[in-house]
Amino acid sequence: MRSLHVVSAALALVLLTPATPAGATGVRYLPGAPGIGDPQYPTDGNGGYDARHYNLAVRYQPATHHLDGHATIIATATQNLSRFNLDFMDLTVEDVTVNGRRATWSRHADELVVTPARGLPVGRPFVVDVRYQGVPRTFSVPEIPLESLFMPTDDGAIVAGEPQSGASWYPVNEHPQDKATYTVAVTVPAGLTALSNGVLLGSTTRDAWTTWRWASTSPMASYLSTIAIGRWRIDQHTHDGRQSIIAVDETLPPTLADDAVARTDEITDFLESQFGPYPFEANGAIVEKHEPLLFALETQTRPIYPASFFADGPNPFDDNLVAHELAHQWFGDSVSVRFWRDLWLNEGFATYAEWLWSEHDGVMSAREWFNLFYDTPVEDGFWSPPPYDPAAENPFVVSVYQRGAMTLHALRLRIGEAAFWRTMRAWTAGHRHGNASTPDFVALAERESGQSLGAFFAAWLSGAQKPPNPDPLPPGLRRTAPPAACAVPHAGCRPTR
Repeated sequence: MRSLHVVSAALALVLLTPATPAGATGVRYLPGAPGIGDPQYPTDGNGGYDARHYNLAVRYQPATHHLDGHATIIATATQNLSRFNLDFMDLTVEDVTVNGRRATWSRHADELVVTPARGLPVGRPFVVDVRYQGVPRTFSVPEIPLESLFMPTDDGAIVAGEPQSGASWYPVNEHPQDKATYTVAVTVPAGLTALSNGVLLGSTTRDAWTTWRWASTSPMASYLSTIAIGRWRIDQHTHDGRQSIIAVDETLPPTLADDAVARTDEITDFLESQFGPYPFEANGAIVEKHEPLLFALETQTRPIYPASFFADGPNPFDDNLVAHELAHQWFGDSVSVRFWRDLWLNEGFATYAEWLWSEHDGVMSAREWFNLFYDTPVEDGFWSPPPYDPAAENPFVVSVYQRGAMTLHALRLRIGEAAFWRTMRAWTAGHRHGNASTPDFVALAERESGQSLGAFFAAWLSGAQKPPNPDPLPPGLRRTAPPAACAVPHAGCRPTR
C-alpha cells in the first residue's frame, strides 16, 4: 500500500532529478507501445511506463455537462522512453508538461501521444501534468436504451463502464495490469455531493461551489474508478475499522434499495469468512436511478447499483446482487485479470459467491443453483461459447458468469472441501492487489490438491460439450425455474455488461 507521504516524496524526487536529453550519447530512447498487448482489446493500455499515482482535480457543471480537469500522473519508465501514450477520449487538451517542462502532444483516436522535451530514463520516476476541458463522452445504445462511460443524470453525473471508463474523464493507462493509487478532488455546485472511491477526506465550499476530496490508498484498476454527482441519502459509519459510505439517490423510496445495501457490512463479514480479509480501506454502495444505467459495476470500495435492479421491499435476490458486487472486491478489484480473456476469474467467482451467500442466508443452496443452471438445455446459448476462450473477440458473455461459477462448484466436489478452500484463500492472498491468469489458477488448484486438473478445467472452461453433472439432485428436489423474484435482472437472469 502506498501512502500519500510516499507519493509526495516521489514527486519531490522527480522534480529534483535531472532529466536526460533524448539524444544523449550511448542511450537509445524509443516510443512506448500504444497498447499493453491484450488480445481482446489491443489498443487498451500503453507500454513503456508504470503509472503509480493519479492526482485528479475536476470541476463539473451539470447544467452544461462541461468538465474542467487537471491530472497529475506519477509514473516510472520501464524502458528508455522518447514518447508515450495515454488513453483519453474526446476532451480537449489545453497543456501538457513532463517533469515541469512543456511537452508536445498529438491525438490519434482515443490516444493522447506525449513527447517530452527530454528522454525519460528507464527506472526513473517522472511526472505528467495534463490540463483539459470539454464535454465527456457518453456511450449510448438508444434502442435499448443503454448508457455507460460518463453519464449525465438529472441532478449530476455518474461514471461507470467495463472494460473502459477512466479515459472518459481523465488521461490514463487504461488496463487492469497497470493499477495505481488515487487522490480525487471533485468540485460541483453547492448543494450537490460528489462521491468517489476510497476514503472521504472532507469537503469545502467557496463561491457557491463545493469541492469533495477522496483518497484510494490501495492500487486500483482505472475502470474501477468513479465519480458520482447528485443528491443522495447517505449513511456514513465505521465498520471493522474502515469507513463505509452508502449513498442512495434521495428521490428513491426507502423501501426500494435501502434494505439490501444496508446489508453491505453483514455480507462483507460473511465473504471474509470464505475468502479471507477484505482487501481495501473503505466500503459502501452507490444506488443511482438513471434509467439508461442497465448494469451494476464493482467500482472499487463503492459498487454502483442501478435502482431498476431492485424490487420494492426486502428481497433475497436484491441481497444476492449486493453479494455479487462485494465479492468482486476480492475477485476483479484486488485480484485482477492479466488479460480480459480471464474474465471468468472475476464473474464466475463473484457469481459463485452469490450462491454461497444465498445458501448462508437460507434461500437456495449452491448445489441447487448449480443444478438449476446445469438443467439448461445443451443447445441453449448459455453453454456456448465456453467461459475461457482465448480466441474469443468478446469475453462478456453469459457463460462467463454462470458456467464460470459452475466450474468452481465442480472443482470443489473434485478436490474436496479442504483443498478447495485452501485454493480460494491462497488465491486472494497470493495475488492481493495484483493480476493473475487462468493458468495461474489451474496451477494453484493442482498444487493445493495434489491432483492433475488439466482435463477437468479444459472440459468446464473450454469444452464445447456439456460436462457430466458431478452433483445431481434427485428429480423431486430440483428447481425447474428461478424463483419469481428473478424477474428482477440479477442472480440467474442477470444481464452481461
